[in-house]
Amino acid sequence: MSERQLHIVHTEASVGWGGQEIRILSEARGMLARGHRVTLLCPAQARIHEEAQKQGVPVQALPIGRKKLRGMLAMRRWLKQNDVDVVNTHSSTDSWLAALACATLRHAPAIVRTRHISTPTPNNRATRWLYQTATAHIVTTGELLREALIKHNGYDPARLTSVPTGIDGERFKPGDKKLARQQCGLPQDDLIIGIAATIRTWKGHVYLLEAFAALNQPNTRLLIVGEGPNRGNVEAKIAELGLQDKVIMPGNQGNVVPWLQSLDIFALPSYANEGVPQAVLQAMYCALPVVSTPVGSITEAVKDGQTGFIVPPKDSAALAAALGKLVQNPELRKTFGAAGQAFVAANFAYAAMLDKMEQIFRKARNGRAN
Repeated sequence: MSERQLHIVHTEASVGWGGQEIRILSEARGMLARGHRVTLLCPAQARIHEEAQKQGVPVQALPIGRKKLRGMLAMRRWLKQNDVDVVNTHSSTDSWLAALACATLRHAPAIVRTRHISTPTPNNRATRWLYQTATAHIVTTGELLREALIKHNGYDPARLTSVPTGIDGERFKPGDKKLARQQCGLPQDDLIIGIAATIRTWKGHVYLLEAFAALNQPNTRLLIVGEGPNRGNVEAKIAELGLQDKVIMPGNQGNVVPWLQSLDIFALPSYANEGVPQAVLQAMYCALPVVSTPVGSITEAVKDGQTGFIVPPKDSAALAAALGKLVQNPELRKTFGAAGQAFVAANFAYAAMLDKMEQIFRKARNGRAN
């Protein structure tokens, strides 16, 4: 007899947009396709609310953007009125609101907490209660993040699982570069280095610009896909370095695939707050060599000297040197790209992510029911 389908509730307090929110919706769509019931709870003004509606993910607006009594009571009321098997929380605020709401319910659903980034978790009594008592299981998006919670916080390894974000290899794959560039309005004959990421300080755009300027290569362009709060500083840096004619900034793109297929090299010089970035995995699926940093769990995907180069964070000279090696060596780009594509296909499959999360959700539900 097959197991019954679950009602999985995702909570997200953040109103921002990035890999975390994209993973939530990707996972939700996958679980819906497997026949589970899925609901997203988030603030009405959050970008994920709008995106969920576009992508066919059931969503309910609740005032959970801040750690306020109103938000906790709203969540408690909603959970009491709905038959829920498991609540998957994603940010600090919604994790606290869900934990307190469930602590006051007689028949509360199990909580699974997903940690997407490498920011250290506080070592205090309240946080320990949240993670070790209120929460049935903790998911991290990288093994190094899991190890940090075990080593630095003393959390029970049996209640921690690393589940990297899975990428759809049918969608993200190498394409016809000439056709992709034509579609995106990019120059056909230039070598293009690119980054696709929310423009936040810690993504390292400024260091990438400094490295690109240091390359000083003719017929080379830098493509910056994305939007974000640090765009003004990035534009100022472009002007300061005199790169206005060599940097292309098309903003956010609903479909990033052709933009990745247009590139020769992908770079993500982050210096904080990473798990295993989806943009890196997507680029590798598109057979691009990657230059990145040993931040969070990035090195679980990018293997230095095999699928790309790993350089120290905030080091534009080292970044320029690594990019320069790839700019000068088409065969190395091809070798790294092929190795990267094979590695992510074997280790970061979309179905594997869904399998692991489904197992965790069932175990959490069954444990709470006992």
